Amino acid sequence: MALTFDADMTADQGPRAASGERFDNPDLIALLRRSKVPATVFMTGRWAEEYPAQAKAIGADPLFEVANHSYSHHAFSSPCYGLPVVEKAAMTADVRRAFTAFRKAGVRNVVPYFRFPGGCYDDAALRALAPANVTAVQWDVVSGDAFATDADAVARQVLDGVRPGSLVVMHCTRSAAPATEAAVRRIVPELRARGYRFVKVSELMGNGGGR
Repeated sequence: MALTFDADMTADQGPRAASGERFDNPDLIALLRRSKVPATVFMTGRWAEEYPAQAKAIGADPLFEVANHSYSHHAFSSPCYGLPVVEKAAMTADVRRAFTAFRKAGVRNVVPYFRFPGGCYDDAALRALAPANVTAVQWDVVSGDAFATDADAVARQVLDGVRPGSLVVMHCTRSAAPATEAAVRRIVPELRARGYRFVKVSELMGNGGGR
């Protein structure tokens, strides 16, 4: 099964970052390293610009791979949790701009997978992304960590939902998902005790288990 982490930051959140709001979660990444848990980080280009050293370090670590979560974290269909909407004509450029941000930050081990911001998409969005040569990847287990403060509730939701071949969506954003690290501390040993092995999305997809 695969744990995935969305590194979210919208194009217009620069002032909030400048005022001290943290959209990263280095303690979570450190925990995954200590626990030797492979993971796929779906990163926005704006996040890579804000935290280039972290983006580069994640991309250089063979434990991880970096996938595209758009540049702006604006929605590719509407309505979508109040997110601003990317025009259809600009969708491919938005995805490519994220890849450019990764290159500028020195991110290696980038895989051609894409996750729609908010998980929102329609057939028109899928068609618009065709020129970007990415494969859309969603999930089958929602951790519920976004804006959650109860780590045990997040852990229970994951542990109750996981099946062989599952793909779990979580977040790598301290301000918007403050309980994630604590939840992962419980999730990892319990799933290993059940016999699960953690893999990156590329391995899951290669084994035909992707969602």
